[in-house]
Amino acid sequence: MTQGPAPRPLSDDALSALLSTQRFGTLATNKSSGHPHLTTMLYSWDPEARIVRFSTTADRVKVKQLRRDPRAAVHVPGGDVWSFAVAEGEAEVSEITTTPGDATGRELLAMIPEAARPEDESAFLEQQVAERRVVIRLKVSRLYGTALDIDG
Repeated sequence: MTQGPAPRPLSDDALSALLSTQRFGTLATNKSSGHPHLTTMLYSWDPEARIVRFSTTADRVKVKQLRRDPRAAVHVPGGDVWSFAVAEGEAEVSEITTTPGDATGRELLAMIPEAARPEDESAFLEQQVAERRVVIRLKVSRLYGTALDIDG
C-alpha cells in the first residue's frame, strides 16, 4: 500500500461545525452485555450548551439502556468518506410528553429547524403525546474526529 497523507485531527470549532451541518448520526449506547447498540438517528446540535438532542419514543431499547448506563456517543460522517466527528458524554432522558405543549413537547418542537417547523404546532404536539415521545440529551464532554486530505 502506498504511504499517503496522515489523517489530521479536526479542531473543536471544525467538529462543532460538522455537527451543525449534518442531521443524521449513529448513536451508540451500551447493552447490558457490554456490547454496543448502534442506531442511526436524526439529531439536533446545540453548540453553546454542547448538547446533542434526539427524539425517540419511551419504549425504545436505547432509552432503557441509557437509563441503566448513561454513557453514549454519536458518530457523524463528514462531507466525504474521509472525515467524521464523534461526540461522547453522558445522556439523560426527559420525561415523556403527556400534555400537548408541556416542556418536553416544546423541546421536541424546538429541535426542528425553523424552515421545517410544522404549520400546525398543536397537531404536532398532540402527535408527540400520542407517540409517547422523549428527548435524549447527550451532554458532550469530548469531541474528536479527523479529516484526510486526499485528491480524487
